Amino acid sequence: MLLWAPHWIRHLNRDWDSPIWRHWLELLTRHYTVVRYDYRGCGLSDRQGVSLSLAKHIEDMEAVVDAAGLASFPLVAQAGGGLVGLAYAAKHPHKVSRLALYGCQSRGRSVRGMPIEAARESEALLKLIEFGWRNEGPAYGQFFVTLHMPEAHVEQIRAGCELLRLTTSPENALEILRIFFNADVSSLVARIKSDTLVIHAREDPIIPFNEGRALASLIPNAQFVPLDSRNHILEESEPAWQSLSAALSNFLSIPGATRARLTKDSLGELTARENQVLELIAQGHDNATIGLRLKISERTARNHVSTILSKLGVRTRAQAIVRARDAGFGTTA
Repeated sequence: MLLWAPHWIRHLNRDWDSPIWRHWLELLTRHYTVVRYDYRGCGLSDRQGVSLSLAKHIEDMEAVVDAAGLASFPLVAQAGGGLVGLAYAAKHPHKVSRLALYGCQSRGRSVRGMPIEAARESEALLKLIEFGWRNEGPAYGQFFVTLHMPEAHVEQIRAGCELLRLTTSPENALEILRIFFNADVSSLVARIKSDTLVIHAREDPIIPFNEGRALASLIPNAQFVPLDSRNHILEESEPAWQSLSAALSNFLSIPGATRARLTKDSLGELTARENQVLELIAQGHDNATIGLRLKISERTARNHVSTILSKLGVRTRAQAIVRARDAGFGTTA
């Protein structure tokens, strides 16, 4: 079993039908029974008269783990779920066998300090939620969805707009955001004992890339994987999703998977240039970016990639990423 603690804007009855969350569920349920739950005050949980705080969110995760009878389990967390998951893993170091974090931070934007303009932006966002959450017009929903997913397509924007109002009330949304803005678990994460994978998009519009990298530096022996994306919530169609999928599948040690462990030395058939290309593949870059980095044409980069796939004995780029990271590639940003 695996516990999934994603972004708070979700609904248990809608996740499988959502073009925003469906591919996450398809990935995780491919090899695990996934335990998931709606946040306090959201989805199918009680909406009225609930007490909201980071401590209460942690208690809720503890209650779900106990109810599901999970003795030791992998935990996959995202965004605000990362703050809760980090605190849980620090408090219960022998419960979490593996911890995978995407788009997470150890401290909220109010704690880490902001320039005056950024502070005003945060207050404006809270005001927009207060007055726009119940608005039936499309403008508010489009703003909020594209804020998290600048590359979102029409179907995702439509689904996201609908999901906002299904998730919770504006009062609860405001309180949840204030909790996450003011949360700080940075003093706790050094207690985490489990193997940890931290994945973060370089142009994440909600939680800065540097916060993800800082989080990885605080957790003992954490692995950090950067992604080339402008989205806080990844789209299934973008290359970064394939990179995340490969890294996460490899990290979670998929049951029944048998694969000889490679090392960089065992890839001796690759030329020096192919090793450079493989390093960039493992970091999640596309052919155009590889070409720019190595000052070669995109076509030449594509040819190198085809040759590398053949030498590694794999058919897809995602499989190459898994093999490369198994061998120690992709560890430098």
